Amino acid sequence: MLTALFNAFKIPDIRRKLMFTVLIIGIYRVGSWIPAPGVDVDILRVATGASGSAGGLVGILNVFAGGALQQMAIFALGIMPYITASIILQLLVVVIPRLETLQQEGEQGRRKITQYTRYLTVALALLQSTGLVTLARSGTLFGNGQTVLVNDSPWLILFIVLTLTAGTATVMWLGELITQRGVGNGMSILIYVSIISQFPSQLFLVKTQRGWGVVTSVLLIGVLITFAVVFIEQGQRRIPVQYARRQVGRRTYGGQATYIPLKVNQSGVIPVIFASSLLYVPQLASQVTDWSFLQTFVNEWLQPPSGEITWVYIAIFGGMTVFFAYFYTAITFNPVEVADNMKKYGGFVPGIRPGRQTAEYLDKVLTRLTLPGALYLTVVAVMPFIAFKVFNVTQFPLGGVSLLIMVGVALEAAKQVESQLMQRNYEGFLS
Repeated sequence: MLTALFNAFKIPDIRRKLMFTVLIIGIYRVGSWIPAPGVDVDILRVATGASGSAGGLVGILNVFAGGALQQMAIFALGIMPYITASIILQLLVVVIPRLETLQQEGEQGRRKITQYTRYLTVALALLQSTGLVTLARSGTLFGNGQTVLVNDSPWLILFIVLTLTAGTATVMWLGELITQRGVGNGMSILIYVSIISQFPSQLFLVKTQRGWGVVTSVLLIGVLITFAVVFIEQGQRRIPVQYARRQVGRRTYGGQATYIPLKVNQSGVIPVIFASSLLYVPQLASQVTDWSFLQTFVNEWLQPPSGEITWVYIAIFGGMTVFFAYFYTAITFNPVEVADNMKKYGGFVPGIRPGRQTAEYLDKVLTRLTLPGALYLTVVAVMPFIAFKVFNVTQFPLGGVSLLIMVGVALEAAKQVESQLMQRNYEGFLS
């Protein structure tokens, strides 16, 4: 792997992409430590505690924001509004014919949907920043009842809200820059960086609370999860496809055999990210509304003020992970479209008639294949929750989710670099 990395830096094009990605990551991390205007830093440090920990809802959001929420930084909302906007748009594509038509129009339609996602991200960031500032003003954000703002001026509050919203738009722009000019998917890379930046401090908190024995157990669980993720992510079902030989003018096309690779985990880490991002919505809503039934549900069943993860939370999180695994697979892989394209170019699955029967066959295989993939995602995501609940650890809330996203994103980035290395006959990372 070190040899492959060295070869990557020897190629000017890949070296520029890697250095550009590192530069954007550096800008993102700097913005995660610059406090928003109007925040009393001294009071903020006292509110978050001497250990620098944020638990409960703040702890969950803080992991995805790379510690920026705990610092009330200009990037405090991180990439979460964009994730939520993407979920909403993908749901709307299924139910709104106009959006579905745009998605089928190719690159131009996808650009239009991306533009709608940006607008919705800014709107959600405006709402979430308003809720965040409201919690910070009332003193309930960090659970100590003390405001972290220098004063209650409406103009100051408005300025902080606009700053946090602009910070989210900047993070979204940085992610798109990585996608266009860097290595890997920009949004996933930023989430990866946010999580890995919190990993050492979270391990230190576990050591402080429970000792080295639990830290060793956590690390062993992490190693097992890493092996499981790598093993499953590389697994695929290959559907054989044969193309008939055809004559076009003086040239002969087709006649070769290939396959359609269907991954065991076709949806990647997206279901886990979707489930995590949606689970904090009722908790945030319970803080900014006066709905007693919602507050009772969150405080007693979902996540108590102590920050402890309940069994109800684990069950809902697992169920949402399975649902989003099937949902995301269904919207990203269309068996009918694949079957029509195969039939159009003279391709067929041996033993299966082209057209409708091929689509039904692909759908049947994909449905069966998604089940173990969804169960794998669920087990990996909730297993650390269960282990931490047994060990009574409350300050390491996203162990499974963190490792799952970290390993998944790292594999995708490594594959992208490897594909560029293979074009130049170099040995790749995963060979």
